[in-house]
Amino acid sequence: MQRLNGCFSVVFFVLSVLSGLMLLNTPAVSQDVIAEWNSIKIPPAPEIKDVTVNPKTTALLLLDFNKQTCNAERRPRCIASIPKMKKLLDYARSKGIFVVYSLSAGAVPRDIAADLAPMAGDPVVTSGPDKFMGTDLDKILDEKGIKTVIVTGTNANGAVLYTASGAALRGMQVIVPVDGMSADNVYAEQYVAWNLVNAPRISAVTTLTRSERIK
Repeated sequence: MQRLNGCFSVVFFVLSVLSGLMLLNTPAVSQDVIAEWNSIKIPPAPEIKDVTVNPKTTALLLLDFNKQTCNAERRPRCIASIPKMKKLLDYARSKGIFVVYSLSAGAVPRDIAADLAPMAGDPVVTSGPDKFMGTDLDKILDEKGIKTVIVTGTNANGAVLYTASGAALRGMQVIVPVDGMSADNVYAEQYVAWNLVNAPRISAVTTLTRSERIK
């Protein structure tokens, strides 16, 4: 019996040593994102899809394309997006799609880029990042029977992210052309694209596309 107990003690000791070595070789899991920042791997790019919309129930939102936020000095990526957004705007108007503009604080309609200028009767709202906040945007879209919004503009991590999210949480389908959302840098655009198709509730009704793939 003593020999058996001795064997058990040796086995237990060996297992304890092995468990300790395994714990030493296991990377510590930190709850601090900053501490783990350099080890984060970039996720695969979200899928870009073709989309088909019903012009009668779709609105094109052009957010903050005014000179105070969309200029070569502060945000050249916004300036670079204007030619494609002009094509999308012209296409939307040719199909009778409802067009709505927004302005950043302190801007007026004449500050909007000339190629994207509003026509008489186009609604223009002014607000912070969420264009539903403190404006009649919800009412404007509801009165037109809008069920789908195409969200474009700058800043991607401001007006686009929060207005697209606001529309999604109000039950609308959301389409975001990735060539129509601009920010100060590519990283900001990247995380907005990722967030929109991964966030709870919002991702279920959001589609990423490119302007030329909207029909």
